[in-house]
Amino acid sequence: MKSLIQLIGLTLVVLPLAGNAQTENSTASAPRLLNRIVAVVNDDIITHSELDSEMVSISAELQKKDTQLPPRAILEKQVLERLIVERLQLQLAENSGIRIDDTTLNSKLQEVARANGLTLTQFRSVLERDGYDYAGFRENLRQELVINQLRQQMVGSRLKVSDQEVENLLANMEASDQGNAQYHLAHILIAVPEAASPGQIQAAQQRAERVLASLSGGADFSRTAIAESDGQTALDGGDIGWRSLGQMPTLFVEPLKSLQPGQVSELIRSPSGFHIIKLIEQRGGERYVVNQTRVRHILLKPDTLHSDEETRVRLEQLEQRLLGGEDFATLARSNSQDTLSAAKGGDLGWVNPGDLVPAFEEIMDRLPPGQLSQPFKSQFGWHILEVLERREHDSTEEYKRSRARQLIRSRKSDEQLLLWLRRLRDESYVEYRLES
Repeated sequence: MKSLIQLIGLTLVVLPLAGNAQTENSTASAPRLLNRIVAVVNDDIITHSELDSEMVSISAELQKKDTQLPPRAILEKQVLERLIVERLQLQLAENSGIRIDDTTLNSKLQEVARANGLTLTQFRSVLERDGYDYAGFRENLRQELVINQLRQQMVGSRLKVSDQEVENLLANMEASDQGNAQYHLAHILIAVPEAASPGQIQAAQQRAERVLASLSGGADFSRTAIAESDGQTALDGGDIGWRSLGQMPTLFVEPLKSLQPGQVSELIRSPSGFHIIKLIEQRGGERYVVNQTRVRHILLKPDTLHSDEETRVRLEQLEQRLLGGEDFATLARSNSQDTLSAAKGGDLGWVNPGDLVPAFEEIMDRLPPGQLSQPFKSQFGWHILEVLERREHDSTEEYKRSRARQLIRSRKSDEQLLLWLRRLRDESYVEYRLES
């Protein structure tokens, strides 16, 4: 298995048991050191053992990517800063009453297992076989979910995208003939504190100019990002992945147009600091053609008067009536508890892959047009469905519009998240004790 952890939108750091074992063995014959404090974060602390564990994990991840590690002191500073920002977010989430219960956590763990083609039991066995601590994995995942929920509450829920913004983005993409183009970028940020003095701004600019000069002289971008960047992707070598023009921060768009793959931009100024971007790769896009299905169904839901079994029996009775020749649309109007489609004779219209829940789509995709399904259950209740017809449909325009809205939200979210994290960091009490 090449990739054990496949999460969309989640970045997990898991601590290998082997790393722990190695640390314990290496210190068995040495004098035992106190677990000293390396940082005070508001009313909380970060200990040397926490930092050391994270260092082991991050170093292992970077080595897997064949990324040359910077000197330990520089990497240690970056890892500690990440721990501080994570701790601040967890503190705010705790004060805001954000919790992830075991039911939600177990559901997400099952999702991770399915993404790897495993049951949860198999996934746990593979984790432990490969030297990962399952209990630690669970808690890391819980913390990631808490932080994601906090970010959604503090940033995501406040983002608005107007129809005019969508139209403007589509027009700009069409004008540049790059509507489907995507760019693989890496990024370095030299941060400027909020409400910075002229002296602080000048110092940050001088530091950014030194970094840019080093890159121009042939320094490795990934290693430089790990050592110097204040951005959230610093420990990923600055890699922010593939972005379209609409998805990336607006201030990156113009500098990017003059870059060829492998080239690095000049300094880019923003309220958060000085940015340097590198274009790693570029790729174009194609028409977006999907296989659509026109389907209709009848839905019955269990309730306080009808048990799950009774609901299934009622639907089987409707199935017999349909097989006996009664009209599907008529029975749907009088019996289906999906009120929106019932008014249309159960017709859901043309649906794209992913529009409906997996349990429904799995049955729908197996049926040829004109054939009635047997009763089956989804999270909404018991269904009978009939596939009316199928077609290939060019959904490029709809896809572009939907993607444009998502990309604007993503771009705004990136910009606002960076500012929010910087504000959270600046307004908190942090005391470094790393060198004491």
